Order: sequence, then structure tokens, then C-alpha cells
Amino acid sequence: MDISVVIPLLNEEESLNELYDWIAIVMRSNHFSYEVILVDDGSTDNSWKIIESLSKEHQEVKGIRFLKNFGKSQALHAGFAEARGNVVITMDADLQDSPEEIPGLYKMVAQDGLDLVSGWKKKRYDSVLAKNLPSKLFNWAARKTSGLKLHDFNCGLKAYRKDVIRSIDVHGEMHRYIPVLAKNQGFSKIDEKVVQHQARKYGHTKFGASRFVNGFLDLITIWFISRFGKRPMHLFGLAGTLMFVVGFLFALYLGIDKLFIQTGGRLITQRPEFYIALTTMILGTQFFLAGFLGEIILRTKRGGERYKISEKINL
Repeated sequence: MDISVVIPLLNEEESLNELYDWIAIVMRSNHFSYEVILVDDGSTDNSWKIIESLSKEHQEVKGIRFLKNFGKSQALHAGFAEARGNVVITMDADLQDSPEEIPGLYKMVAQDGLDLVSGWKKKRYDSVLAKNLPSKLFNWAARKTSGLKLHDFNCGLKAYRKDVIRSIDVHGEMHRYIPVLAKNQGFSKIDEKVVQHQARKYGHTKFGASRFVNGFLDLITIWFISRFGKRPMHLFGLAGTLMFVVGFLFALYLGIDKLFIQTGGRLITQRPEFYIALTTMILGTQFFLAGFLGEIILRTKRGGERYKISEKINL
């Protein structure tokens, strides 16, 4: 199979039929073999009924329904697990991502040999203050911390070689940083393509201003993981050891000063320097233990369900 299109969605009943028809026209005109995997992330409207109807009419349509809303990253993870195409395309269901971009993205992966191609919405139809400016700041910070020269990390329209989606673990809210996750797994052929962005036709955005705060917090997390995720002792152990040694030497100096230099001076416990030294040693010990526990946790397998699937169609 040439292409798997993975589409996470939440309450997009108005756009699903139009979106599938648009995708089908593009696929047939380019003679692609394909599947469309629609992942319903706990919709409360008629989205699942429409997916059921589409799947009965078109064998290419496959559905996954979550028991409740678990988030976009979990929806992508479930879709990636079922995708069978040599190239996997992700896009949003709100018709702001154009299926006309699929052939170009497919060519860059299948023929040009790239591992991942990220869409770049160079011209956007979103609110300047609410989305565009925060998005520019967010992408600037992501470029600086990751080293990837992409303009739009959070664009839903992306293309992946199948090996990439089999190697990365998309969890939490890390869908914003899939290119960084791929880079951390050793996939270096990552590029971008300017794609058409369209104004929302139906409904309203499902993401509020809090997504930018969460995005920056996730950016700090992924920066740390990319550098110390496999060796937390190198950061916490080193910092803890240095702090403990500095605190111990300071306390040793205070003890020598009291015993041999200023024997008639104040008690050590009456000197603020003593408490600074003691606090530094305690913090150093805690940092060291954090690194040690991190090493132990890394040796345990990630467990627990991140989402529950209530139904599947054509899978």
C-alpha cells in the first residue's frame, strides 16, 4: 500500500464527508493505493456515526473510537499502530489542511528519500494575536532547543516513512514535537514543505490559549529528554555531587575556624553560613538521589494504558 492517511478528530461531523471525498479524488487521480484511518478522540457529536457510514461505503475508510477524549498524541499513536502504508500522512479533520498537498509530500518521502516532511503554513488564516504571534515564538524556541530548522513544528500536515512511526513513541502532548522525537531516534533526513492553509469552514478550534503554555513546558521536557533522557545521572548526579562537596567544604571550614582559629567566637549554629552549608549538602544529596532513581526508572518498562479503544472498523 502506498499511503496511510491518519486523521485524529474531535467533534468534526460537518467536515468528515467533504474531507473524505476530497482525499479520495486526490488519491484516485494520482493512482495511489491508500487507506484513511479516522481516529475519533471521544467526540460527543455524530462524528462516529459518519465514520461508520463512510466505512460501509468505502473499504479504504477505517475507524478507531476512543472511549473518551484522551488527546491528539494518543489518537496519533493509535492510528500509527494500525497504519500499513509505506508513507504515512497525518492531517487535521477541520479542512484547514489541504489533501492536494498529499502527492507532493509523498514524493518527498518515497522518491526523494526523506524520513519526515513537516508542513509549513507560511500564510495563515488564524488570529494574529491569539495564534500567529504565539506560534512564531513557540517555533523559534523549538528551533533553538532542538537544532531543527523547521518553521512550523505544530503543523498537523506531515509525511513519514513507515519506519519513523514504528520507532517513535508519541505520548502526552508530544505530537507538537514529532520531528524532534524522530531526530532523537536517529532519523536525520527531515525537511519541510510550504503547504496551503485554509480558513476554518465549520465549527471552531478545539485548542485554547493554554496549548502554548503546555507547548513550552513540553519543549523543556523534550529538551531535557533529548540530552539526558538516557543518562539522568550525568546531570543530577554531577550537580548533586558538586553541591554536596561545596557544602561539605564550607562546613569543614566553619568547623576548623571554630576549633582552631576563633575558639571564643559564636557557636557554629549561630552562624548563618552553617545553615547555607547544611542546605547545600542536603540539596546535593537530593539531586544525587534523583539521578540515581532516574537511572533505575529507565530500566523499567513503560507500562499502563494511555487510552482505551471502544470500537474499531475495518481493522
